Formats: sequence, C-alpha cells, structure tokens
Amino acid sequence: MIRIAMWSGPRNISTAMMRAWESRADTFVIDEPFYAYYLSETNLDHPGKEKVISEGELDVGKISHGLTNEESSGCSIYYQKHITHHLLDSIDRSWMKSVKNCFLIRDPKDMILSYSKVHSDLNMHLLGIEEQNEIFEYVRDLTGEIPPVIDARDVLTNPRDLLGKFCDKIGVIFSEEMLSWPKGARDTDGNWGKYWYKNVVNSTGFNNYTPKTEKIPAKYEELYSECCLLYEKLYRLRIK
Repeated sequence: MIRIAMWSGPRNISTAMMRAWESRADTFVIDEPFYAYYLSETNLDHPGKEKVISEGELDVGKISHGLTNEESSGCSIYYQKHITHHLLDSIDRSWMKSVKNCFLIRDPKDMILSYSKVHSDLNMHLLGIEEQNEIFEYVRDLTGEIPPVIDARDVLTNPRDLLGKFCDKIGVIFSEEMLSWPKGARDTDGNWGKYWYKNVVNSTGFNNYTPKTEKIPAKYEELYSECCLLYEKLYRLRIK
C-alpha cells in the first residue's frame, strides 16, 4: 500500500486535495489525525475545540500506528492530510519512515489574506510555514532525497497536468476521478469541518486560480516578508 502524508499549512487547498484523492476508487483518506492532540496540548482557542478533543484520538502512539498500518478493503492508497504545526515536538516521528512525505505550499500572501478574514492576530506558528520547512528538511535528511513539493497555484491553474506529474513522481497512476467530486460534506471530514470547510463543501472540483489584488495589512508586512523567504525555498523545488 502507498501511504501519502501531505504536509501543508492552513488556508491552503489541503481539503480540496483530500477530496481529489478520496474521489479515487482505490484511495481512502484521513483528515488531520493529530489535530485533537495538538489542541489538547496547546489549549489554543479554536472553534469547536472541546468537541474536537473529546471525540478525537489523543494517544499519538495509536495515531502513528494507524497511519502506518491501517488498511481499507479494495484500496491501495492511503492519503493523509496533515497540518504542519500539528506535528508537535512531543510526537515521535519514526512512523514517517513508512510513508511518502509530500508538501503542499501556497503563496504567503494568499494565506495571510485568507486567514486574516477569520483570525485577527496571525503569527508564524498559525501559518505553519516555518514548521513546514523544518519537516521538509527532516524528511530530506531522513531519505537523502528531495521530497515532492507542489504549489497550490500550479494545481489550481492546471490540475490535470500538475496532479498527473505529482502522481508520476510518487509512483501512482493518475486518475481523472481526482478532478471532480460530488458537492457536500463527507463522513471523513473532521468534526471541525462546519467551521472551516464551507467553500470545499460547496465545490465540485478545484476552483480556478484568481490572483488576489488586495494588499497585505500593514501589521502583517513583516510576517509576510519572513514567510516569503521560507516559501521561496520550497517553491524553487516544486514540481512544475
């Protein structure tokens, strides 16, 4: 079985990407498996926090074991949607040797403009870009190879081409099933989906890329500059 661990920051196209993979007949998915543990450890005030924690798995050993051992009848691919800052230092990373670690990046301007609409005080940790770079370097050192990187804008601009190249890179046959899906919520969505997944729930495929014309709020200009340096490092290594 091919196990794909896709690492991205929030306010990316990570849920749409999960939809694309779940649309394949040969794939099953999991949505942010470390989220409940992350909230229980950080005590951050996220929407629906109590329910996420009470209904989620808090034993990271069980989570890691499932990520490397769980199977689903008739499926040969296990797609795992991970948010980078959920991988706290207290989580043993040995499980990562048994999965294909991949990285989904997005222009920090798009992330900040999107996230600032629902959060009034952004910082580097909330965007997860610093953690994404750290995990990328860890995987590169672990494998001795440059892990696959895809950029959200490239996916939205030409999903068939980019996903085809990505599938080829990880040894999977591309399927047209990845390009569309039925509108609506999924049982596989985390119970936090009602707070965050409105756009994806109403979608039937990847939206066309539309450049954002707004300016970065003045209070985030320094954060934006710091994020750009980290983003550009991975952007240069992306699949084109």
